[in-house]
Amino acid sequence: MTLFLLKRVGTSAIVLFSLSVIVFLLTRLIPSNPAVIYAGPKARPEELARVTAELGLDQPLYLQFFRYLGGLVTGDWGNSLATKRPVLDELALRTPATLELLAVAMLFALVVGVILGVIAARRPGRILDMVIRFLSIGGVSMPAFWLGLLLQVFFVGALGILPATGQFSTEIKYLSPITSVTGFPLLDSLLTGNWVAYSDGLAHVILPALTLAAYPLGLIARMTRASMLDVAEQDFVFTARAYGLREGLIRWKLALRNALPPTMTIVGLAAAYTLTGTFYVEIVFNWPGIGQFAAGAMLAVDYPAIVAITMLSAAGYLVANLVVDIVQARLDPRARLS
Repeated sequence: MTLFLLKRVGTSAIVLFSLSVIVFLLTRLIPSNPAVIYAGPKARPEELARVTAELGLDQPLYLQFFRYLGGLVTGDWGNSLATKRPVLDELALRTPATLELLAVAMLFALVVGVILGVIAARRPGRILDMVIRFLSIGGVSMPAFWLGLLLQVFFVGALGILPATGQFSTEIKYLSPITSVTGFPLLDSLLTGNWVAYSDGLAHVILPALTLAAYPLGLIARMTRASMLDVAEQDFVFTARAYGLREGLIRWKLALRNALPPTMTIVGLAAAYTLTGTFYVEIVFNWPGIGQFAAGAMLAVDYPAIVAITMLSAAGYLVANLVVDIVQARLDPRARLS
């Protein structure tokens, strides 16, 4: 298991280094002058020269790369050209909101997707199976921003039972302020017993979490169904039935445990999609996370922020896949040999 983890960590390090090189080259190929963006379009020539030297843009490309690489390693990721604040501070301010949204969406997708997959595999080809497969295909196929708009029209416009945008209502900040414990507002409101803020935040997270969970839920449900159908033909299932074990015990414990490893592989891919899909969802629902910051950075050609968001997203993708590999190795020891 130790060798397995070392191989995965080493591979992740190589991927991050390769990505850092690609991102550096691409940001230097953008047809814009970062000094002009930082100093402003009306800055005088001497001011532009000072900012250019401050950003290190007057140095040869290879020196810029070593400076950039050293900053990535030491945690000095530069200042945002748009906000003039350190990029890591901007990300630290917005990351908790994005992580909470991702956690709720992936937890919902995993639990509901596995349950629907097991139910669909119980009687393949029947009406319930076809309905679940239809919903799964719809969740995978529908663009996140379009699904978000449809949910807003139905639950906000037609029914009026859920809030349309934001993470919390405006009055929460003044009437029921959240005491910071972990830095995650929804979790902190639960830990401190602030039930007004918790119920308000829970109502706000439902629609964006459902939108973000649609794609991974469809993938997980389809993979679980396929794995369960494959496991149902194995000898140990027939043996368990011959010994008179209850069908529910066979399906939900014996068969599901053996069907989970392929599903966990899909979970890693689904988590990577939700990490990038959250950008669209956050814009639609005005969610104060990394997605909104990324959209503003791209429009402003804020290359330090673009680099930081890209590297952070890649690191999150690699961590998610590493966790999935560990879980899969625990469920199926044969995975450690790969």
